[in-house]
Amino acid sequence: MTDVLTSTRVSGSARVGAAAWIVGAVQFVVANVVTQAAWKTPYSLAHNNISDLGVTSCGVFDEEFPRYICSPLHDVVNVSMIAQGLLLAAGVLLTVRLWGTGSWARAAQALLLLAAVGYVFAGVWPADVNLDGHVLGAFLILIVGNLGLLLAGLVPRASLLGRARWFTVAMGLVALAGTWMHLERQFGALGLGGSERLAVFPLQVWTIVMGSLLLAWSRVRRPSAPTPVPA
Repeated sequence: MTDVLTSTRVSGSARVGAAAWIVGAVQFVVANVVTQAAWKTPYSLAHNNISDLGVTSCGVFDEEFPRYICSPLHDVVNVSMIAQGLLLAAGVLLTVRLWGTGSWARAAQALLLLAAVGYVFAGVWPADVNLDGHVLGAFLILIVGNLGLLLAGLVPRASLLGRARWFTVAMGLVALAGTWMHLERQFGALGLGGSERLAVFPLQVWTIVMGSLLLAWSRVRRPSAPTPVPA
């Protein structure tokens, strides 16, 4: 396996892209935790959406699942969503040579770039500010982005990202299962918020793991050629 990995060099720009993936996902998770902790009323991982953290006003929202929302640090999570979108896109663009060639790789990249746009939309347009824009952002994240994650598991095995194909496919399937549960309201014990997290966080896990692997693989050096022995 090492010989295959060392046959593909990880450039400096690709290392920056890998770091962008890690930073983007970590800051997004931290922003969620910090914003949740700031709520004066109880915040439920099962019953509150991630989007509830970004709502800018206080009141009862959502006719289907009425709940009181008041998020004092809404700006934190909204800025974090925008940052995640920019860093996700940077990671895709800067690691593009490590995906291999072919239609699956290009399709996965395109769909994940659209998901990055979705994060920006969701952060710029909180649900109580522009619901249509926020829903469009959610569509790009939950459906388009998760399809892109699944397709990323079909990149050529010989590519560097292809070394983790089964992990990528697993994350894509989990994310799409969460998306189906959330949109079809078949979330059971997970609840509204739990099913959404099952749809959103596999991508965060994937970017952290893949970014870390790429940085680790960048330290694997190609075996040096043997020194010729004088005749």
